[in-house]
Amino acid sequence: MAANTDLSLRNVVIYSIYIRNHTEEGTFQSILPDLDRIKALGTDIIWFMPIHPIGEKNKKGSLGCPYANRDYRSVNPCYGTMEDFKTLVQAIHEKGMKCMIDVVYNHTSPDAILVTEHPEFYYRKPDGSFGNKTADWTDVIDLDYRNPDLWDYQIKSLRMWAGIVDGFRCDVASLVPVEFWKRARESVAEVNPDCIWLAETVHGSFNLYNRILGQYAGTDSEMFQAFDMEYDYDIRDVFDRYLKGEAPLSLWLEGMNLQEAAYPDNYIKMRCLENHDQPRIASFIKDEKVLRNFTAMLYFLKGSTLLYAGQEFQNSHLPSLFEKDVFLRDEAHDQSAFLSKLAEIKKEHLSCRDYFTAEADDQNNTAILYRDDGKVKKLGVFSLNGKRNTVNIKIKNGNYDNLIDGETITIRDGKLLTAGEPIIITASW
Repeated sequence: MAANTDLSLRNVVIYSIYIRNHTEEGTFQSILPDLDRIKALGTDIIWFMPIHPIGEKNKKGSLGCPYANRDYRSVNPCYGTMEDFKTLVQAIHEKGMKCMIDVVYNHTSPDAILVTEHPEFYYRKPDGSFGNKTADWTDVIDLDYRNPDLWDYQIKSLRMWAGIVDGFRCDVASLVPVEFWKRARESVAEVNPDCIWLAETVHGSFNLYNRILGQYAGTDSEMFQAFDMEYDYDIRDVFDRYLKGEAPLSLWLEGMNLQEAAYPDNYIKMRCLENHDQPRIASFIKDEKVLRNFTAMLYFLKGSTLLYAGQEFQNSHLPSLFEKDVFLRDEAHDQSAFLSKLAEIKKEHLSCRDYFTAEADDQNNTAILYRDDGKVKKLGVFSLNGKRNTVNIKIKNGNYDNLIDGETITIRDGKLLTAGEPIIITASW
């Protein structure tokens, strides 16, 4: 684990924005009027998906994918100027939030400026042409980190941005050597010692696929040497199977218990129900009571919490990465007040030093989660079918206030009756 990771990152809320699809204008300036609303959700960090120019060659769709980066050191002119971006970052800071940008270091667009200026930075297929090592990403070509000059170039770019923003979300970080990330972190600290590093570590199945092919793929444990936070994709495959009814709840929760036991004591996972690469959770969960339970559980889990813009309005449509596709602000399904309350509970009642255990009642599809810092126990009970049921609880008998809605929760004879709404309570030792 990165030695100087700030454990308070376990309690932050991250809000992810795709500039093109956040407003009709799709510009840096158009985000400014929305900052107060975003802040009110309990947001601590705004993460901007790639803000750089997008390649034209082999682009997907009519507008191209932001992860087909053409130039690491400039901004997409469709979004505005560098000065516009700096003004936006300053406004974010004035609101008491931090700003992270996406860093796409595994690959570039086929017409990136580096293709002309430094063709030696690129991976070559056996026939000598540019290409990809494993993934079938037709609009990008891979970089080759066997070249030490590439390391220098990329680190200089990071140092430049570290003078503007507060951190980096690093795309498919597992496919870039961890030794590069360690050196990058050390160098960037000279510019910004408090820089936040979030790794998109990959699905376990994709990691294995790369290794079978003889390609580099760092494990989550290895990536923790350089990063403060990581995706929880190591157990995402199981979560996806659970949502489809192909795996029991207990299998997913046991994955969380394994994370707690296997990773360094100061590990931080970024928890999400959805993101720009994964289906909207509301496309699976149609019942609003059930969705409240999943959402409250997300905030109760140990680790930072990610919201993907539109999630607060229970959007079920996943916006296109390749076209103009502004998310729907459906006031009838606005759960902003609920999310704000959950963020408040996370920050005021859940300690960044808690230990975590999870139990599953598979028969009633209910998650029973415990957090404990040695002084206060925290219990979360989440009915993932929205139904009334009785569950066994390891907290002393008594009456407790549900921190979410203020309702009285009674534990009698080690049992708790839930009405199907999410429950979070605290109990002193």
